[in-house]
Amino acid sequence: MEKIPVIVGIGELLWDELPTGRKMGGAPVNFVYHASQLGVESYAISAVGKDDLGDRIVEELERYGLKYIVERVDFPTGTVQVTLDNGDPSYLIPEDVAWDNIPITPQAIEVVKRADAICFGSLAQRSPVSSQTIYTLLAAAPQTAIRYFDINLRAPYYSKELILHSFEVANVLKMNQDEMRQVCTMLGWNGSDEQVCRRLLSEYKFRYVILTAGAAYSKVFSYDQTSVIETPEVNVMDTVGAGDAFSGAFISGILSGKSIEEAHRFAVVTAAYVCTKTGAWPSYE
Repeated sequence: MEKIPVIVGIGELLWDELPTGRKMGGAPVNFVYHASQLGVESYAISAVGKDDLGDRIVEELERYGLKYIVERVDFPTGTVQVTLDNGDPSYLIPEDVAWDNIPITPQAIEVVKRADAICFGSLAQRSPVSSQTIYTLLAAAPQTAIRYFDINLRAPYYSKELILHSFEVANVLKMNQDEMRQVCTMLGWNGSDEQVCRRLLSEYKFRYVILTAGAAYSKVFSYDQTSVIETPEVNVMDTVGAGDAFSGAFISGILSGKSIEEAHRFAVVTAAYVCTKTGAWPSYE
């Protein structure tokens, strides 16, 4: 019997307060949701408060059938105010909330030891507690595991030191064009998409560097390949969670044996579908 891949998302778990209402979200957990919908054994690792909003998150995780290791901590459950400008989100992110205080647990370490891929970002590293948990769990994963850094920059919650530390432990990098420009500014680099991404591949030993350009195109670079796919035109409801859907589909595809181009196309189609729905967790039915 073929082994089902195991993926883990570590980081923020919260309520997105959207103009259309409250939706559960958080980039690493969104990643886990989409991977789970695509048939991968998926686990969310995070924390919520001992409050009503935390109760409701746990209820939603159960309702969606998502596997999770979510501790209840003495901090409020995270919320994010999301405003949309032509479908593009901006965020107001309160500090010192539950996902800033994700504890290390034996259960989390045991799951990570079985992981084929782990997704993490920069935002949950804004606090020392969650940052330490992320790096401890990354270190516990098998050497062969994909360590997928979705850079997901949210000012002011990142620094050059944080980004470079993440580059050192990751083996896949995903960023959008704005984030690539910010990385180039941090590193003092110039060049085209291809020049920058290939330099990142070389200097930081990534397996893949993924660059997304919204409604225009996305590119996946490996040592010997470049896959470029135009973004399909769809009726966009909002783009919340689309990048996480792209990530979940791409890694699910790679782990299931798809080629880079096949996994990339699968990711593009999945992200486009999510853009036609509201919120980060649409039904795949």
